[in-house]
Amino acid sequence: MQIVEIDIKLPYKERGVILSKIVSKFGGRIKDIHFHPPDPKGIGEVRVELEVENGKSIISELKRLLKGGRFSFRILSEA
Repeated sequence: MQIVEIDIKLPYKERGVILSKIVSKFGGRIKDIHFHPPDPKGIGEVRVELEVENGKSIISELKRLLKGGRFSFRILSEA
């Protein structure tokens, strides 16, 4: 098991739609979510911690869900 942190930057107005897709896909594996306010350009930041078997496999799933959004990926711990 790995705990990974995903830092998502997306338009503040669209975050509800995208987050509902993430929760429906990874619902039981979410450990923590942090919401940060938008910058002057209207881009908000969301940090999600997930518990997954293989952190690398989650990247392709996120690319499908976040078609226009940017995200970074970091492995916090491995068990």
